[in-house]
Amino acid sequence: MTAIAGLVEPGKMELVKKMLDTMAHRGSAGHYILNQASCTIGVAYPESQDYTIKMLKEQKMAADDRGVNPTTQVKVLKEGIELQRDPLGIAPLYYGYTDEGTLCFASEVKGLLTVTNDVKELLPGHLLRKSREEVYYQIKKQTPIHEPPEAMAHELQKRLTQAIARQISDGDVAAWLSGGLDSSAIVALARPYAVQLHTFTAGLSGSPDLEYSRMVASRLQTDHHEVVVSPDDLLAIIPEVIYHLESFDALLVRSSMMNYLVAKRASDYAQTVLSGEGSDELFAGYSYLKLLNPDTLEDELVDITGRLHNTALQRVDRCAMAHGTEARLGFLDPNVVSYALRIPIEYKLHEGIEKWVLRKALEGLLPDSIIYRPKAKFWEGAGVSNLIANYADEHISDKDFINNRHLQNHWILNSKEEMLYYQIFCEYFGEMEDLSWMGRTKGAPIDDRPG
Repeated sequence: MTAIAGLVEPGKMELVKKMLDTMAHRGSAGHYILNQASCTIGVAYPESQDYTIKMLKEQKMAADDRGVNPTTQVKVLKEGIELQRDPLGIAPLYYGYTDEGTLCFASEVKGLLTVTNDVKELLPGHLLRKSREEVYYQIKKQTPIHEPPEAMAHELQKRLTQAIARQISDGDVAAWLSGGLDSSAIVALARPYAVQLHTFTAGLSGSPDLEYSRMVASRLQTDHHEVVVSPDDLLAIIPEVIYHLESFDALLVRSSMMNYLVAKRASDYAQTVLSGEGSDELFAGYSYLKLLNPDTLEDELVDITGRLHNTALQRVDRCAMAHGTEARLGFLDPNVVSYALRIPIEYKLHEGIEKWVLRKALEGLLPDSIIYRPKAKFWEGAGVSNLIANYADEHISDKDFINNRHLQNHWILNSKEEMLYYQIFCEYFGEMEDLSWMGRTKGAPIDDRPG
C-alpha cells in the first residue's frame, strides 16, 4: 500500500475513510479499513488489492510490503499499536493526538489534519510504542575500508547494480533523467535489466538538462520523453506543488516544480519510477563541501544524509505520489548506504572532484561528458534559476516582507520567494503554530535586509 491512516480507537471507520480520502492520490485503486478491538486502521493501494488486504488482516502493514525499499510499518499489538519508520525516512509517517487524547497517524500531514492539529513527524530509524519514541537505527560514521580505490569503485558498482535490479519489477521500466551523474547512473545500470526503458526529463526550452538527458537517452537507447515547459507553466503549478509537498521551504519548493511535472508525465507509463536521490549526500556531491575542513567532512555527510527525510526525500515522495507512482531509490538501498558510509572521504572528494569514486565506478558505462559533468542544482539544470524569485519580488513589497517574515513559531522567512510559498501554504493548511515536523534546507540563502 502507499498510504496508511488510523486511530487507536475502535469504530472510527468513517473518520479513517476521510483521512484516506485526503491522500487518495497515493492509492487510486481503492482503500480497505479494518476495525479492531483497540484501533481502526486503513490503507490505500494502487494495485495488488488482495495482497494488501491480506497484510492488513494479518495486522502488519508496511508502505512497501514487497521489501523493495525500506518500509514504514504499523503493527497491531495486544496493548495498542507500534509505528515504525524506515532508517532513512524514505516513506513518510506523521502522528499526533486528538483533543480527547487518542493517538492518530497518517502518511501525509493533510490526512492527520482531518482529525487533529497536533502534528509530529516520526523520525527515521524511530518507532513509537506506548506513546514513547525509541531509536532503533541511527546513521553514523563507520570504520573506513582500506582497499585500493579501483576495488571500492568495482564493489560500489556491483552493489548499485544489485539494488537497481531488485527495484525493477518487470521488463518495462521508468526513470527520471536529468542528464546529471546520479540519474544517468541509475539509467545506465538499469538498462541491461529492462526490455523497454522509459526516461523522463523536464525543463524550460534550451535548458542544460534537456540537452544532457538527450545525450544519455541516445547512448543507452531509452524510450525518452521530454516535458518542455514555459515560465507560465511553472507559475501555474506552484499551488498544487505546495499542497502535495506540504512545505514552504523555498529551495525545496523550487526544486520540486520540474520534479512534479516529470513525475506527472511518467505516471502515464508506469506505477514505479527510478530516482537518483541520495547520491550527493553519500558521496560528497555539493560544491560547498570543498570549503570545509577535511576533518569535518564525514560528519557533514552523515548530517546531511540524516536530513534527507523531510527535505529531498519528501520532494521525491510527494512528487511521485501526487500522481499515484512510487519512486525507488537505488542509492539509498541499505547495502549501498552501508558500503558508502565506509568509503574514505578522500575518495569521495578527490583532488577537487566531487563524487570521485562514483564517477570511477561508472567509467565505460556513460560518456565522459556525463560522468564529469559539473554539479548543477536541480532548478538550474532545468532552467528555472531565479524565475520564481523574481516573480516573488514583483508581488511582495519590501514593507510586507519586513513586517511579516517572523512566524508564530519564531521561524524567519528567508526570502520573498519563501514568503510567497508560505502564503499559499497557509491557504491550504492554516497558520500552524507548531511547524517542527517541517524540514528546512540546510544553508538556504537568507535575505538579510533589516527587519
